[in-house]
Amino acid sequence: MAASRAPWMEKPGPITRAVKVVAIALIVLVMLYPFTYVIFASLTAPGGTLHFGLIPSDWTLDAYRSVLSGRIIPRALMVSIGITAVGTVLSVAVTTMLAYGLTRTKEIPGSKGVLYLVLFTMLFGAGLIPNFILVKELGLLNSYWSLILPTLLSAFNMLVVRNFFMQIPQELIDSARIDGASDFQVFLKIMLPLSKAVIAVIALFYAVGYWNNFFSALIYIQDTSKWPIQLVLNTYAVQGSPISQIENPNAAGSVTPQAIQMAIVVLATLPILCIYPFAQRFFTKGVLTGAIKG
Repeated sequence: MAASRAPWMEKPGPITRAVKVVAIALIVLVMLYPFTYVIFASLTAPGGTLHFGLIPSDWTLDAYRSVLSGRIIPRALMVSIGITAVGTVLSVAVTTMLAYGLTRTKEIPGSKGVLYLVLFTMLFGAGLIPNFILVKELGLLNSYWSLILPTLLSAFNMLVVRNFFMQIPQELIDSARIDGASDFQVFLKIMLPLSKAVIAVIALFYAVGYWNNFFSALIYIQDTSKWPIQLVLNTYAVQGSPISQIENPNAAGSVTPQAIQMAIVVLATLPILCIYPFAQRFFTKGVLTGAIKG
């Protein structure tokens, strides 16, 4: 007699499948509606209306022309792209190297103490004022490095990568060392190629964090020419500050303040959103295999 399977392994019936499809469709609609509304609102011409609360009656790209013809938004986008690119590369490099070093706690003296120190940072933080004083004393105020160095390493991401490294068979490492490979060669030619999935996941985490880093820019950057896109978004879209300085004078009569605000929201969201499709195939594998040891 065949052993009975667990309930979750049984094939669902037609009614169950239909309920799942309806539930997923509703969730997708709820998630997509706000972003779709923002896009259509940015394309609505002055005097136009949104049919069914979504579809514009009159379309225009004047809001994007007005925003991109100025200097503030394009410059802020370039600042955010640069900080995200440089910060992500440095964070992934530091995280993977530290994680590899902390997999050898029996061989490297003091490595356990470093591991406990990293874990300690997950429980306690210095606070806003000590962090500001530290950044100021290091001479990083009004510097792009103030948006990168304080968040260079995430203890959680390091633990995910460390657990992934610990699952790589020790025989591979031993055979490489017998062939004369140094620790750096083992890290570069064995650990990294076998860890592409988890590295892609933490790179995505870091990139999203740097792109959305609004609070650090608000505290450390007083020079408006160095503002990232999220701080510009807060100033012109959330707080509703005057937007005349970023409008194209030629388009002043053909665009509404709401369309300008929605266009800024779209431009601040779209770049990082485009990364997800390329990292999606690594996401589930990287998170599961890196977060579970055994």
